[in-house]
Amino acid sequence: MAIETLAIRTSDDVVRVRQHVRTRAVEIGMSLVDQTKIVTAASEIARNTLDYGGGGMVKVEVLDNGARRGIRLVFEDEGPGIPDINAALTDGFTTAGGLGLGLGGAKRLSNEFEIRSVVGKGTQVMIARWK
Repeated sequence: MAIETLAIRTSDDVVRVRQHVRTRAVEIGMSLVDQTKIVTAASEIARNTLDYGGGGMVKVEVLDNGARRGIRLVFEDEGPGIPDINAALTDGFTTAGGLGLGLGGAKRLSNEFEIRSVVGKGTQVMIARWK
C-alpha cells in the first residue's frame, strides 16, 4: 500500500487523522486494544503537531513484512522545535498547562518511537504499532 499523506491544519484534521488510522488498523486486523493504542498515540502526536508545531502533516504507511503487519505514522511540522526532548518525554512535563503525558504516553503506546527536533526548524515524530 502506498504512503498516504494527511494535512494537520485544524482540529478537524486531528479527528480525520484518528479516523484514518483507525480505518487502517481495522483493515489489517489489529485487535481492539492495538487499535486503541495506535489511535490514541496518533491523536496525541497530531494534536501536538497542531498546537506546538503550528500544523504540519502525517504520513501513514501500512507495514507488511510477511510475518506481521503494522502501521507507521510519521508526523512532521516546521514549528519552533523542542529544545529538550528528554524533558518533553518526561511525564508531567508541559509547556501549556496540560497533563504532560502526550509524548511519553504516545511512546508507551507504540512499539516503535523516534523523535527528531531542531530548534527553529521543526519536529518529526515516528510511531509504529505492530499487530
